[in-house]
Amino acid sequence: MKMLSPRRKHRVAIISIFLITVALIAGIVGCFQPLPFYNLTVTSATGGSVTTPGEGTFSHVKGEIVNLVATPDASYRFVNWTGDVGTIANVNATATTITMNGNYSVKANFVVNFRVTAGGWHTVGVKADGTVVAVGYNGNGQCDVTSWENIIQVAAGYEHTVGLKSDGTVVAVGANTDGQCDVAGWTDIIQVTAGYEHTVGLKSDGTVIAVGNNSSGQCDVAGWTDIIQVAAGYEHTVGLKSDGTVVAVGDNSSWQCNVGSWTRIVQLTAGSSHTVGLKTNGTVVAAGNNADGQCNVGGWTNIIQVAAGSKQLLRCCSLAPRSD
Repeated sequence: MKMLSPRRKHRVAIISIFLITVALIAGIVGCFQPLPFYNLTVTSATGGSVTTPGEGTFSHVKGEIVNLVATPDASYRFVNWTGDVGTIANVNATATTITMNGNYSVKANFVVNFRVTAGGWHTVGVKADGTVVAVGYNGNGQCDVTSWENIIQVAAGYEHTVGLKSDGTVVAVGANTDGQCDVAGWTDIIQVTAGYEHTVGLKSDGTVIAVGNNSSGQCDVAGWTDIIQVAAGYEHTVGLKSDGTVVAVGDNSSWQCNVGSWTRIVQLTAGSSHTVGLKTNGTVVAAGNNADGQCNVGGWTNIIQVAAGSKQLLRCCSLAPRSD
């Protein structure tokens, strides 16, 4: 066998070292290939904002854990995160995390938080500890709320009171002549409202349920979707959709349901026979009975919340507390 000369051996050794070095570098570079980036799009509904990471579209590496923090505005409360929520740690928490394993879009949802409400002849309030107080006419037990706990929102009808619990269930006391208090089986509720003799609940998926008097179709809400707030009047029900438009069912004898053209609404309220809407720019619109000027809101500005009473109901119908 022919022996290599010292010079050739040196050359072979250099070539071998070079090849080995190239292979090692290639392997190291391969190990440090950048991870894929995914986009996270964050938005919020009316009533709050996402303060972390903010709102917009952000890029994150695969597997990165991103903090999400939603902050409700005054008079609103956080409800949940919706959208691509498969890797959100807790969709019901204002502060949570999402693990980036794909392109995701999430939305923070809020609802008006009515912690004080007035019925036909009684007033109800939620305390900071989740208990409830009530004063006024109690002929049908509508003020018997002292045993309630873990309440986050209340609604008062003419002679009944409804409470939303922190677990999404609902309690009710008072007159139940038309089944307006039959809410024991309700779950996954994020807001309640009460009319004269009907009760309406908004579910976390944007659908709506109702019980009670349906003589004018005020409970015909089964087909509603994408609702973010509900309000109940004497015999009508209105719903605010996520796009700022409004739907309504029930008695329209005073044109209180003529809200189909409303846009850019952020909050609703319903009186006995009129409906009021707060717009994104702080102005107010109203439809319905205006016999006492209750709809003369055209000049209002810088408004942050609206509420409607039932003076016209009491004045026109001469209703008094029932003794039965």
